[in-house]
Amino acid sequence: MSAAQVPLFDPADGPVRLDRFMARANATYYATRNPFDDFITAPEISQIFGELIGAWAAAVWQGMGAPPRVMLAEAGPGRGTLMADALRLVARVLPSFHAALDVHLIETSAALREVQAQALSGAALRPVTWHDRVENLPTEVPLILLGNEFLDALPIRQFVRRGAGWLERAVDGLTFTEQALIAPLPVEPFQRAVPEGEVLEVCEPALSLAAHLGARFSTQPGVALMIDYGFDSPSWGESLQALFEGQPAWPLDRPGAADLTAHVDFRAFGFAARAAGAAVQGAVTQAEFLGALGLFARLTRLAQGVAPAQVAALRDGAMRLVAPEQMGRLFKVMALRAPGVAPLPGFAQPSPSGS
Repeated sequence: MSAAQVPLFDPADGPVRLDRFMARANATYYATRNPFDDFITAPEISQIFGELIGAWAAAVWQGMGAPPRVMLAEAGPGRGTLMADALRLVARVLPSFHAALDVHLIETSAALREVQAQALSGAALRPVTWHDRVENLPTEVPLILLGNEFLDALPIRQFVRRGAGWLERAVDGLTFTEQALIAPLPVEPFQRAVPEGEVLEVCEPALSLAAHLGARFSTQPGVALMIDYGFDSPSWGESLQALFEGQPAWPLDRPGAADLTAHVDFRAFGFAARAAGAAVQGAVTQAEFLGALGLFARLTRLAQGVAPAQVAALRDGAMRLVAPEQMGRLFKVMALRAPGVAPLPGFAQPSPSGS
C-alpha cells in the first residue's frame, strides 16, 4: 500500500474539522504525488506570465527607490517556472535590479525544492534560500513577495447558517456533518447577510498571512502580489473542490491522493491586511492586470520572426491567461504594500479604505 493509500483518518476517532482534514490531506498529497500531473498553472501555460511578473517586480523596486538589496520571494513556487522566467527577463532589461536580488522560496516539499533548484540554477547571482513559511522570511531588507495559486490550497473552515447562529462542518467518512463551534470566529466574514442553510467559507491561514504581511509592511518597506481564483465581494457558498488524476472528484473520497482547493476570499484577505497596517490595491481580474502590464505588446514582440505554429502556440497560451471563459475573469489579483511605497503598476488605483 502506497503512502497515499494509507488511511489518514481513523473512523473510530469521529468527525474531523474540515480545515484539519484538508491540511493533513494536502500535506500528504504534496509529499507523495507530483501535483503537475493533476493541474497546470499560468507560468506553465505561457512564458509571458512570468516575464510580466518580473517586469512588475522591477517597476516596484524602482518605485521603492531602487534599494541596493531587496528580497524577491515566491510562496508556492511550483516547478520554479515563474521565478525562472522573471529572473531571465530582469537580468536582460534591468541588470541593476537583478544584481540587487536575494531570491527566497517558500516550499515545504523536498521533491519540489529539488525541481526548483534545477530550474533556477544560475538564474540568480546569489544562492537561492528556501523556507517553510512566509513568516520565516528575514526582515533585514525590503520584500517583494509573489504568490500565484498559493492561497487556494490553504485549509478552510465551513460554517452553515442555522437560525440566528452557526454550525461548523466536519468530515465523517465520505460525508459532511455539522457540529457546534469549538473555536472563535473571525469577525469580518460573519458580518455578511448569509441566508439560512447557506455555507460560509473562512480560510484562517490566509487571514493570518494577511495580518502578518500587514503588520510587516506597517513598519518595513515591502509589497506582496497574490494571484488566484476567487472573489472580491461579500459572498458565500461552497467552493471546496478536488482533482484526482486531472479530473474533478468528491473532495472527501481520496484524502492524500487528490488536490484539495477552495476559492480565495480576497475581500476578507484585503480586510485583514488593511486592518494590520498595509495599503491594499485590487482585487482586479487577471485579464485586467496582465493587460495593464502589456501582455499583448509582449505577445507581438515574441511572435516576430518565428514559425506560424509557434505564433499560434504563443497566442493560444496568452488567451488562456486572459480570456473571460478561461482564467481571465475567475482569477483575481490583489497587492499589499507598505503605506510609504508608491501605488503599484497593474491597478487602476488603490482600493478605498474599507472596501
